Amino acid sequence: MVLLAEYLSINANVLNTFTKKAELTVEVEEKDVTNYASLGWKEVIGGLKSGELGCEFLQDFAASQLDAIMWPLLGTVVPFEARADQGAASTSNPKYTGSILINGWNPITGSVGDEATVSMSFPTSGAVTRAVS
Repeated sequence: MVLLAEYLSINANVLNTFTKKAELTVEVEEKDVTNYASLGWKEVIGGLKSGELGCEFLQDFAASQLDAIMWPLLGTVVPFEARADQGAASTSNPKYTGSILINGWNPITGSVGDEATVSMSFPTSGAVTRAVS
């Protein structure tokens, strides 16, 4: 599969026209429950789950564009939806939804001659779900 048309929505704002990259990662804490009955083998169980939505955007300062959408969200927990393709959610195009904390925003980054981009990672807050419809 080649990613050609990812779908990303943050706080009900479809951001496809600004998004160069979106990465959703989820993980589970590893809790060590090794005891003497383990006979020298480490035993682990899963603990708390967490996630992160990493994004790379093309910046746009025009009215009602990316910076105007993201700046007011700073410090708030908002919903997100991500799919590998902009088509409808299906068994071959599942959607991942949840909430993220907008814990930062880098409106201006780069060097002379660079395209104006914003790279951010937002922690998830609460459950991340996977659905096929």
